[in-house]
Amino acid sequence: MGDGATEDRLLDGKVRLRQPRDGYRAAIDPVLLAASVPARAGARVLDLGTGAGAATLCLMARVEELSVVGIEIDPPTAELARQNAALNGRAFTVREGDVARLPSDLRGFDHVMANPPYLDAIRADPSPDAGRRRSNVDELGLGPWIDAALAAVAPGGTVTFIQRADRLADLLALLNGRAGAIVVAPLWPKAGEPAKRVIVEARSGRRTPLRLHPGLVLHAADGRYTEAAEAILRGASFAL
Repeated sequence: MGDGATEDRLLDGKVRLRQPRDGYRAAIDPVLLAASVPARAGARVLDLGTGAGAATLCLMARVEELSVVGIEIDPPTAELARQNAALNGRAFTVREGDVARLPSDLRGFDHVMANPPYLDAIRADPSPDAGRRRSNVDELGLGPWIDAALAAVAPGGTVTFIQRADRLADLLALLNGRAGAIVVAPLWPKAGEPAKRVIVEARSGRRTPLRLHPGLVLHAADGRYTEAAEAILRGASFAL
């Protein structure tokens, strides 16, 4: 495409996604994140750091009649998300804003989801591409993301994050005493290998103890997706 974007497909072609040719490009993480959000028709959902809208569009392809707001700090990326909403015939609102200064009117959501940048700013070797750097390098730390999610979610609602497995302790520490019914789902690259990603779900106002989910093995020994992973990538839910 002449504007420096490509059009790709997610969920076995159900979602069309225009994204930068050279900047940050969505992989399977937003698909897995969206699959794990326990939304039902009519729910209100907030997508923190929505990017080009991959997670939101995957969630809306699976669950009809959602009311979704996405927050994105980068104006060109926010505009791309709006284009993707129109491209897929989905009505969701994309607002430009900083997660660390979440607008006060964004409250009372049934579900909040987020795929924060994975790389610690101190240890990262940042990309020269500004969009890729902003999407991959965590300049804020996880604290503002958790603060924003818990401020925006309604009592009893869920907050769902996908993150590197080695940051799990940070996530749990930030949620401790502030949310309950925490579920940790490891994402195993292959059977017998250490998890590199985790999905963490918590409920506002709950005190239920933490539960360790069996998780999901992504690849078989030959490198192909497992049957369970393939089903999710084609549109199935990932119940936590």
